[in-house]
Amino acid sequence: MLRGLGLFILLLTVTTVSAQNRYTLSGYVKDSLTGETLIGANISIKNKTKIVSSNQYGYYSLTLEEGSYTITCSFIGYKAREFDIEVRKNRTFNIEMMNRAALQEEVVVVSKKRVNNVKTAQLGKIDLSISQIRNIPAFAGEIDPLKTLQLLPGVRNAGEGNAGFYVRGGGADQNLILLDDAVVYNTGHLFGFFSIFNADALKNTTLIKGSMPPNYGGRLSSVVDIAMKEGNDKKFTVDGGIGLIASRLSIQGPLKKEKASFIISARRTYIDGLVKPFLKKDNKFYGSGYYFYDLNAKVNYKFSEKDRLYLSGYFGRDVFEFKNAERSFRTKIPWGNSTATLRWNHVFSQKLFANTTVVWNDYNFTFDGAQSQIEFKLQSGIRDVNVKADFDYYPYANHQLKFGALYTYHTFFPSTGSGRSGDQEFKPNNALKKFANEAALYLLDDWDISTKLKMNYGLRFSYFQQVGPYAIYTRDADGNKIDSTVYKSGENVKSYAGLEPRLTLRYSINNSTSIKGGIARNYQYIHLVSNAGSTLPTDLWVPSTYRVKPQISWQYALGLFKNFKNNTYETSVEVYYKKMQNQIEYKEGYTPNTLKDAEEDFVFGKGWSYGSEFFINKTKGRLTGWIGYTLSWTWRKFPDLNFGNRYPAKFDRRHDMSVVAIYQLNEKWRLSGTFVYGTGNATTLPERFYFIDGILTQEVGKINSYRLPSYHRLDLAAIYTPKPKKVRKIKSEWVFSIYNAYSRYNPYFIYFDQSGSAVGGDLKVEARQVSLFPIIPSVTWNFKL
Repeated sequence: MLRGLGLFILLLTVTTVSAQNRYTLSGYVKDSLTGETLIGANISIKNKTKIVSSNQYGYYSLTLEEGSYTITCSFIGYKAREFDIEVRKNRTFNIEMMNRAALQEEVVVVSKKRVNNVKTAQLGKIDLSISQIRNIPAFAGEIDPLKTLQLLPGVRNAGEGNAGFYVRGGGADQNLILLDDAVVYNTGHLFGFFSIFNADALKNTTLIKGSMPPNYGGRLSSVVDIAMKEGNDKKFTVDGGIGLIASRLSIQGPLKKEKASFIISARRTYIDGLVKPFLKKDNKFYGSGYYFYDLNAKVNYKFSEKDRLYLSGYFGRDVFEFKNAERSFRTKIPWGNSTATLRWNHVFSQKLFANTTVVWNDYNFTFDGAQSQIEFKLQSGIRDVNVKADFDYYPYANHQLKFGALYTYHTFFPSTGSGRSGDQEFKPNNALKKFANEAALYLLDDWDISTKLKMNYGLRFSYFQQVGPYAIYTRDADGNKIDSTVYKSGENVKSYAGLEPRLTLRYSINNSTSIKGGIARNYQYIHLVSNAGSTLPTDLWVPSTYRVKPQISWQYALGLFKNFKNNTYETSVEVYYKKMQNQIEYKEGYTPNTLKDAEEDFVFGKGWSYGSEFFINKTKGRLTGWIGYTLSWTWRKFPDLNFGNRYPAKFDRRHDMSVVAIYQLNEKWRLSGTFVYGTGNATTLPERFYFIDGILTQEVGKINSYRLPSYHRLDLAAIYTPKPKKVRKIKSEWVFSIYNAYSRYNPYFIYFDQSGSAVGGDLKVEARQVSLFPIIPSVTWNFKL
């Protein structure tokens, strides 16, 4: 296998090599004040079309013919730098960039050289720095990278105040969300109203919504790759913020200057603390409350220019408690994620960069309830152990290869129930744990065929295996177990494998215009099955099994990309078509039952989505921002649902538009606003009410045959940065924001209220709308020491 892989790499990199000597320039791109590596910085050669970008660890490599060159390095929010370099031998050249904010220049937002919009072959890739995200108005002042992504075309929110999102007709589980290479299975705090990502601990967010490259896999729709900060290796700093519902604190600094550094970042809400003084001990709801907290930590050590070690982790929990002394009822619902990532960077040569990663992650949800002497507990979750190796190889100036392998061991904990009534303990044998192996090999080549034609192509081979211990039960017509097949620990229950080709092409019409096209096949072996219209912590993650097949998709995309006025304006038009096999839903009439395997109630079908996306982005000047619009259709068809007829998916949205504007008024004030509009969610509603034996009964219509009212909202923010005459140790800013400025009551769900009586002849059933948030002003004070 290794010989075959090596031969394949060799065949991919065969090119005509001139007699002239070639040498390699390589190194890291860093922030000059903090030592943080910069992801996606552009390194270009004057009078040459070739552009390379620093990788996820800030490393770049550029092979050139012998000679003299002028090299330019640019990155968003940083002052571009030019260097005159003599290339006579292989050499290491680290680049330090100066943040524009630190230069205290007249603030005119200037983006990095935006030729990437038209020059790269990758479709649908967007990099957002935390400095960009901080400018966007946020709910209750809490900066949220996932909410910012939902303002981009092709990405739609899961509903009012929800952290879930849908990309090009895919479900919420079809997005691969990574935090320092660790998969995040639940992204929401406060039942999804906030995301788990604390912006103070983050460095960069990358979204790939088109044809994802083969180094990513396991999902059908998109990748969100979030990198944590490494910690300032020059000096100690303290950052924080105090808001109306939460506060944050981050400490970072060198353990050994320019050799080792750390960062610790924490956040907690205090809704429970604010409410508690107003609830007296004799109040029947005394002891009720809600809070969430999260902790990010990272440490890194530089052994040499060739070896670096990183250890990072995340721990977050939501805790909801409700008590009613009058009814002797209490419930406690904790849930959350834990991750740990160990990474080793090694530079084998100036052309070969390697990263080896070991990841542990865990997601757990618990419902603990009691009334009088009856207690009940429900648990579910998923735990992974992952090992992978990734290589960046730069054989020639016109080729950049990535290849690697990964292995993951999954443990699934679907709904497991237990209880107690007095002294009697109820512990049914329903611990339906499932175990699985997942592995993949991939190879990718980013090839500049000519000055006009560029190709990014590759192949991923993925494998998934459900293993024991496990038992398959045969049931009679009444659901009673009558026989079983038992598998021992590690024994194969069912396995799946597939090849996933990925290809994107870019043809440059001129320096400011290009056409791109892409095709990708994806396999998804683990699934989130929901019985609700939003991503809640009660949803179940389940593996592919002997009964549940992997989801498979083909996506085709084509786009025209054009920049205007020296790259001040980026524009693009993309069209796409995606078809999906083996989609999963619960069968009609499903009710949760912890005594049997949930997959016995699954039904399977297919889905497809198509649409067009329009994007205008202004990247320079005092006024920056973008307008995005998506026109799309998303369908599902299941033989066992809706009489076998197609129906719109619950996240089908015909029209989706977002407008983002950021204006630098002066050196003290920065103003911003966002406006979003979307067609109402598809929903299923009752069409008739009638009595059966004196009981009011409803008859529902076809699945998702109705629409909720349209969704629209305006958010505003003003950021004030004091400029004292004397230099002070503490730098600060005030963030004033208004969420839902004109107090639009957007629908959360519809319910039917009954009044009067049939006997009195005045029975009335009316539809009522539930909305969550009216206008919400907030203020946050951010500081830095």
